[in-house]
Amino acid sequence: MNSSVAWHDAIAIACALLTALANGLGVTAQHIASTSSIHHERGWRFVAFLLRHPLWLVGWVAMGGSLLFQSLALHFAAMSLVQPVLVLELVLALVLRRLWLRQSVSTRAWSASVATAASLGVFLLATTRSSGPPTHDLRWFAPGVGCALAVTVLVVAGLRGTPGRRAAMWGTATAVLWALEAAFIKQCTDVISHFGYGGLVTRWPFYAFIVCGVTGLVVEQTALHVGPLRSSQTAIVIVDPIVSVFLGALIFGERLGTTWAWRAVAVASLAATLASAWVLIAATPATMESSLGPSSSPT
Repeated sequence: MNSSVAWHDAIAIACALLTALANGLGVTAQHIASTSSIHHERGWRFVAFLLRHPLWLVGWVAMGGSLLFQSLALHFAAMSLVQPVLVLELVLALVLRRLWLRQSVSTRAWSASVATAASLGVFLLATTRSSGPPTHDLRWFAPGVGCALAVTVLVVAGLRGTPGRRAAMWGTATAVLWALEAAFIKQCTDVISHFGYGGLVTRWPFYAFIVCGVTGLVVEQTALHVGPLRSSQTAIVIVDPIVSVFLGALIFGERLGTTWAWRAVAVASLAATLASAWVLIAATPATMESSLGPSSSPT
């Protein structure tokens, strides 16, 4: 690996870590806001309630920062490198729960955090760093249609069932949309590099990114509202990296390693990362209530 690639990787990983931190802050703040309605407003009343809630607005600011940092990360490195790093959102969110919400965190959760970070480190060492723009716009067709169909099926499946099941379905749909949005972001940064910001507004990836982003926000807000954060967050954090790796391979020609041996290590370490993340979520407190009592909770 030459020094230029290593420097780009370092910038990308730093930006991805900042993205994970912003995501953890945004999801935590907006979940608190979306579940704090005493009268359980719906429709436009619920929207008006959220617009007045300071934590919901904090979440929006955090999400804006997340988009900026993610764009920079995807500009400098492959999707298969950047997106899995976002799993660390769980670890950083756990720290936020402990320091901000004053929640008691089990040893199992901290151990799973260490395992998640360690296995992710192995994945980053094993995976390739090379990536490039699609050779033709047609390479977007099959992945785009597949993601649209998957989101449709998941949303329909999430209309009924227990709160946990509904949150999981909507969360999975959110993960697919976020992975597709990441692909659009990467393509937009490539367009800016070659044609400038003026060229961006004349090409379809920019508008596809807007549509995908707005849809993703609506679906994510629904996922946060219909059921427990544990269910939606599990789906979002675990499914997003998997879909991103596939989209990176199909659209940008990314590979998880330079040889089959390294690819096997990359796949195994990614699986270990996601398994550890699942254990971490299961060991995380199910609610946002402070361990010091309701009076100490930010809600």
